[in-house]
Amino acid sequence: MTWQLTLVGLGLGLVVGLTGVGGGSLMTPILIIFFNFPAKVAIGTDIFHSAIFKSFGAVRHRRLGTVHGHLALWLFAGSGPLAVVGVWLSWYLQNELDNAESILKVILGIALILGGTGFLAKSFIKGGVQTSDGPFILTQRDKLIAVFTGAVFGFIVGLTSVGSGTFFGLVMVLVYPLTMSKIVGTDIYHAAALLWVAGIGHAFIGDIDWHAVLFLTIGSIPGILLSSRWTVSVPQTTIRLGLGGILVISGVNLVDVDKSLPSWLFALMLGGLTITVAVYTFIAMRSPRTAQAELSETLP
Repeated sequence: MTWQLTLVGLGLGLVVGLTGVGGGSLMTPILIIFFNFPAKVAIGTDIFHSAIFKSFGAVRHRRLGTVHGHLALWLFAGSGPLAVVGVWLSWYLQNELDNAESILKVILGIALILGGTGFLAKSFIKGGVQTSDGPFILTQRDKLIAVFTGAVFGFIVGLTSVGSGTFFGLVMVLVYPLTMSKIVGTDIYHAAALLWVAGIGHAFIGDIDWHAVLFLTIGSIPGILLSSRWTVSVPQTTIRLGLGGILVISGVNLVDVDKSLPSWLFALMLGGLTITVAVYTFIAMRSPRTAQAELSETLP
């Protein structure tokens, strides 16, 4: 299954680089549904691969100056420790319960449904407060919100791998007066740090398939570097709705223990998304490159 994993990584890299949508939450259900990975291994592998994957975007955004360092730090103050707690809970379930695999799938399915719903909301919400490109100094209230947000969603990421690119960005859009480029940059920068903590935790308890990490990375890094060079200003709503729908349906598929929901429906939506991205890639290759500021919003 080596070339198949590389192809999946390439596809997700193209999606993220071209459209700015996140691919991390999609990886875990793909590994479970199509590659028959145990839930715990799929979660750990996804997290560690995403840590490598998003680090490239984090460095890029930092160089572009689109990262609010203090906000990322306060988010991490809550998310880092609670991600470790989430990893510990995963380990505890595996060692203490006979049906841990089924429980993890249900928890993951619920997280995917919530993540997909949040992603759909994020697709339509352009800003909850008045935004500004000027300096933004965090108040005590802002710091408390950041720590609490990090703690809640960091725990979910550590346990399920879902939400590093959805929940935090949604909260920042609604609460903080940052431009979209700074929200994206701060989100990616924080997510990379969070995923390294959670990824090392899963590596410690032995939940990572290193073969899969290697070949997913071989595909995903070239994919994002390739597609981000050809980014064009195209309507993103269709792709974002498609990805949000896939997350919800794959979540329902994992929660549905009787499997009355056919997996071909998931495959059909994934195929439609892939075709759409391929068409946009073809258009992008024949179109002028966008400005630097626009490019910064499309990296992972």
